Amino acid sequence: MDPLVASVIFVLGLVFGSFLNVCVYRMPRDLSVVHPRSTCPHCHHSIAFYDNLPVLSWIFLRGRCRYCKAPISLRYVIVELLTGALFLGCFWHFGLTLAALKYCVFGYLLLGLIFTDAETKLLPNKLTLPGLAIGLMFSLLVPVNDLVSQFLPGVVPLPVSSDLSWRLLSLLDALLGAAVGASFIYGAGAIYLRARGIEGMGFGDVKLMAMIGAFLGVKLTIFTLFTASLAGSLFGLSTIFVVWLKRTRRFMARQHATAASARKRAWQSAKIGYRNYQMPFGVFLGSMAMIAFLFGNRCLHWYWGLM
Repeated sequence: MDPLVASVIFVLGLVFGSFLNVCVYRMPRDLSVVHPRSTCPHCHHSIAFYDNLPVLSWIFLRGRCRYCKAPISLRYVIVELLTGALFLGCFWHFGLTLAALKYCVFGYLLLGLIFTDAETKLLPNKLTLPGLAIGLMFSLLVPVNDLVSQFLPGVVPLPVSSDLSWRLLSLLDALLGAAVGASFIYGAGAIYLRARGIEGMGFGDVKLMAMIGAFLGVKLTIFTLFTASLAGSLFGLSTIFVVWLKRTRRFMARQHATAASARKRAWQSAKIGYRNYQMPFGVFLGSMAMIAFLFGNRCLHWYWGLM
C-alpha cells in the first residue's frame, strides 16, 4: 500500500476511534453521542478541540485533565490506536474494495461493543441492531460465500441472472448465520437458566451474535462461537486458579492456617466468588469475530488439513 494512502487511512481510523470512545462512554448511560460537546467526567469542564486530538492530546496532557488533573483512562488511547490499526489492516488485507469497507464497519462496531461490555457489562442496542441491518445490507454488496452457497444451488431454484443469484445466496448466508449465532447463544442461556436458576446469557449477547452472523455467515459464525467459548473457558479457569492462589496465601499469612486447610478454604471461596462473577462474554465473542474475518478461513483450512 502507498505510504501516503496508508497514513491517511490510519489517521482516519484514529478520528473514528475518538468518536467511538464517546459512544463507549455515553451509550450505556443513554446519553446523546452528538450533544453536548465532550466534557471531563470529573469536573465537567468542556474540552477544547486541541485537547481532543486522538492520541496526541493524551500524551501532551500526560493522561490527565487540563483543569482538574483527574486521570484520563488509557482506554481512550487504546481504542483510538486499535481503530487506526483496524482500518489499516482491513485495507491492507482486502485492498481498496467494498470488502475492506464492510470489515472496517464490522470491526468498528465490534470494538465499540467489546470495550462497552468490558466496562459496563452492557451491549447497547444502538450498536447491535443497526449492525445486524448493516451486515444484511452488505451481504447484497459483498458475497459471503459460505455454507449456503455450497449446498443451496442444487436444492433451491434461483433466477437465471448470475448477479442476482450470488446476491440471494449471500443474503441467505447472512440470514442463516444470524439465526445460527443468535439461536446458539439463546439456547445456551436458556439451558443455563434452567440448570442453575440464574441468568447466564443476556439478550445483548444474542443480538451481538445475530450481528456477527449477518456479517460472517454460518461457517465463520460457528468458528466464532467455538473459539469464544474456548477463550472464555480458559479465562474462567485461569481466574479461579489465580484467585485460589491469592486466597491460599492470604489464609496462611493472616490466619496462620496449614497449607492443606488454606488451600481447601481458598478453593471454596474462589468457587463462590466466581459463581457470582458476571463474565463479559461479549468481549470474547467480539474478539474472536475479529480474528474470524481476518484469519478464520486460514485457521479452518489449516485444521481441515490435519484431518
